Amino acid sequence: MHVTSPNLISIGQHIVNRLKELGIDTVFGVPSDFNMSFLDLIEDDETLTWGNNTNELSAAYAADGYARIRGTSALVTAFGVGELSAMNGIAGAYSEMLPIIHIVGSPRTRFRDSHALIHHTLGNGDYDVFYKMSSMLASASTNLTVSNAVSEIDRVISTAFITKRPGYIGLPCNIVNSMVEAPATASLCIDRPRSPIKTLTAANDHILKEIRNAKHPVILSDLGVLRFHLEYEANAFIERTGFPTYTAPMGKGSVNIDLPNFRGIYCGALSLDGIQQELEAADLLIELGSIKSDFNTGYFTFGLEHVKTIVLHNYGVIIDQAEYTGVQMQELLPMLTQGIGGAKPSFELGPPVKQKPIDQGSNEITNNYLWNKVNEYIKPNSIVVTETGSSGFAAPNALHAKDNTYISQVLWGSIGYSVPAAVGAAMAARHRQIYLFVGDGSFQLTVQEVSVFIRQGLTPVIFLLNNDGYLTEKLINGPYSSYNNFQMWEYSKAMTFFGAHLETNQNEKIGLEIQVKTREAFESAMETVIQEPDKIHFLELVMPQFDAPRELKMLAEIF
Repeated sequence: MHVTSPNLISIGQHIVNRLKELGIDTVFGVPSDFNMSFLDLIEDDETLTWGNNTNELSAAYAADGYARIRGTSALVTAFGVGELSAMNGIAGAYSEMLPIIHIVGSPRTRFRDSHALIHHTLGNGDYDVFYKMSSMLASASTNLTVSNAVSEIDRVISTAFITKRPGYIGLPCNIVNSMVEAPATASLCIDRPRSPIKTLTAANDHILKEIRNAKHPVILSDLGVLRFHLEYEANAFIERTGFPTYTAPMGKGSVNIDLPNFRGIYCGALSLDGIQQELEAADLLIELGSIKSDFNTGYFTFGLEHVKTIVLHNYGVIIDQAEYTGVQMQELLPMLTQGIGGAKPSFELGPPVKQKPIDQGSNEITNNYLWNKVNEYIKPNSIVVTETGSSGFAAPNALHAKDNTYISQVLWGSIGYSVPAAVGAAMAARHRQIYLFVGDGSFQLTVQEVSVFIRQGLTPVIFLLNNDGYLTEKLINGPYSSYNNFQMWEYSKAMTFFGAHLETNQNEKIGLEIQVKTREAFESAMETVIQEPDKIHFLELVMPQFDAPRELKMLAEIF
């Protein structure tokens, strides 16, 4: 009888073990003849769930959404056709700092070595072209061999996790079950390098000096706080200082909204009236993990050029023209918090700025009504997913429930992202309520993932915003152009089309499936949603065709 040495492990099992070590319990993707030997390992592991996505692009979006909740995620696609389909989603993850471990099942090594013309290739014998393309969208990438598998798997996964960018692992289908020597170290090395102590101390002293000299310092929290999971450290610093604090759209959810010094969202000219004036009165701006992209800055309308700025990131600190390379925010923030004096400054800024109240002159579901009213129904500790478009621009200023996580692709901005991203987020946190806001145009790109909600027993509240066309594009150019329109669907019947009521599905978690045209109907529907939190609800909200949130109208004017 053959006995396997305890020091040996299969290459595929080593990958599975490392994914589980990072807390991953769901693997997204689409099966292929090149990856099914690896999928067998997932299938046989009782602690793992196969995402069962409808296509590779949606699988990548789902992995993105999952990583925003769990910190990292895994995606399995096929060589060539599969990985190319997923590339848009992987690029978005790279852009927005998310470590997706992308495992690509590739042809047998003998085919690669002989340059055989097999399916899913370009027909020219080049087996590296897709790897080269994907390497441009990864912090680390590899094509595994039996001899390098263990070290390369650990290198790619560790690098992706530390840098918060995707990692690419090419896995030939014939070596998945090959036995190799188990790694000498039981755990992945995923700790970031420590900050240089002298540089860290100098940066701390410099910042504390600038704070002592400032008369009106303010804090702006952004994406870096979320990606490096520094909410605790950031909020401790914010609370200790008492400085007026704001978040950028990409940093929404990083600050405890119950803190008395939290003032709201700052997005340049797109900020609520009064907030921009508050920031522009500052003489010191402390930025935590800032991203100066167009949509995150109100299309570059920050207007803070005259303000002395301190920028903290996890790769360095910048104080005006002085750079402290290698100083990490996760180490610096606790030092600053400890060094801040006990007396908090007193600022007379008045109550926080709020958006305009509901316009009572209509019974239509306008954006002014929706984004005021829906906030009354959003539970604390929920996950809110919005789409590139009207919901993505409205939500930062409109939605403010405690301990909520907000998911929106502000920088990459690929329409269709929200539906599969909500699938990933729901899989990552089944105990939390998911609210998905998606426009009719974006919905048509990735609608198939509704079937994954049903299959996986997930229970989001889906708001389909039907304004009959690509509203954002219409406001920018061509309001009546045919390219900004598409076929109208019977959206409220989507659940039925995707088999929610088939006897073979036996799904008892289906709630509302309705089209809503009036405010009374909306409020009645939301009462049902509250009473049935364990069901999936689909609300098609019919809205005026050219009605838009204030922020989107302003952005269109800037464009």
